Amino acid sequence: MPQASTMQAYRASLLHFHADPAFTEKPDDAYAYHEDGLLLIVDGKVHAAGDYATLAPTLPQDVTITDYRGKLLTPGFIDTHIHYPQTDMIASPAPGLLPWLETYTFPTERAFAEPEHAREVADFFLDELLRCGTTTALVYCTVHQDSVDAFFEKAEQRNLRMAAGKVLMDRHCPDFLRDCENNGIRASEDLIAKWHKRGRAMYAITPRFAPTSTEAQLRATGELAQAYPDTFIQTHVSENQDECKWVKSLFPEARSYLDVYDRYGLMRPRAVFGHCIWLDDEDFARMAATGSAAAVCPTSNLFLGSGLFDFEKADGHKVPLSLATDVGAGTSFSMLQTMNEAYKVARLKGSYLPAIRMFYLATLGAARSLQLEGTIGSFAVGAEADFIVLDPQCTPLMARRTGRRESLEELLFALALLGDDRAIAASYAAGQLVHERRPN
Repeated sequence: MPQASTMQAYRASLLHFHADPAFTEKPDDAYAYHEDGLLLIVDGKVHAAGDYATLAPTLPQDVTITDYRGKLLTPGFIDTHIHYPQTDMIASPAPGLLPWLETYTFPTERAFAEPEHAREVADFFLDELLRCGTTTALVYCTVHQDSVDAFFEKAEQRNLRMAAGKVLMDRHCPDFLRDCENNGIRASEDLIAKWHKRGRAMYAITPRFAPTSTEAQLRATGELAQAYPDTFIQTHVSENQDECKWVKSLFPEARSYLDVYDRYGLMRPRAVFGHCIWLDDEDFARMAATGSAAAVCPTSNLFLGSGLFDFEKADGHKVPLSLATDVGAGTSFSMLQTMNEAYKVARLKGSYLPAIRMFYLATLGAARSLQLEGTIGSFAVGAEADFIVLDPQCTPLMARRTGRRESLEELLFALALLGDDRAIAASYAAGQLVHERRPN
């Protein structure tokens, strides 16, 4: 047992996962839950997690136990699709995806040519994530190299595990956001050299979506992804029917929208595709075969009227899934609010999404989608100690409902359907407190 001076101890209910509840014989086999638990942290990593009665007698003398009894500790939420430059345009009205991009997104992203503006927005964005219990995210920056530097600098100050990348875009966009010749690829490679695996930073190669990249840029992007196989790839696919028609007209030789990316070598492990609403069975089978993952963005898809994700079809092919906010088309930074909408989307598609599965998708499921199992997303020994403290009594209604719960599923369902940032009592990154909710 380590010295008392190097150990942190937290007493509360504990929940984390070791399997997907949708693919275990019994859902209880997918997770570990300790009603009265103890989480032990040493040097920013999980040392042990289990029953308080079992672990407490093994502690060195003089270890201070932070008492969160009555609350629930889970691994920090992981948001696998979000745009930090769109923070200031959240809740902007538009009749659909493409006019929303033209009217709000592109003009807003223009301001990120100014490094000071990028740093100010990154500060607010990261604080908002932590306030909502999200400790890791896969983040879109803008086409500006400085926007990526600003984001990683602010994440590094907080010692957060974050993945992000410069948007690649060389057509069908305003001139002020267009990559010229091959400068987007060169800038991306420079950013990989500067930031990828520096501390807790990870780089994501980021073509915005197929219509805004020429074939030459997509080809060069695929070559970049092959040269740096441990980087991430993030982009959008099959979000909106008008977008899908546009892609078909631009790439008539491709079997499907997803096939465009496949042709350029952009499907592989650590490739995360946002939305995936209008994919067919062949597309989902290809995602599973290549280890590519789908980021499900229910609040965004409902806000823009894009469509409903088919959980049952994706699960039929065992595609790696996670939940994502997609701010700023998404209408909340909260993964709890995202679960709320995901549940309703599943019901509208004729399937049922238990709360225990939603919490898996926001933690270990997301870590698996990012090929980061064992690093984040669980309380496995040696995992980085990113965790959150959920408060079932954060509001009078929540307290009343959870006080009548009869199962863990009911507790989690109430947190997902009634919860928001107020349910996050505290957020920790690498064992250090990075957010604490103040009483009203």
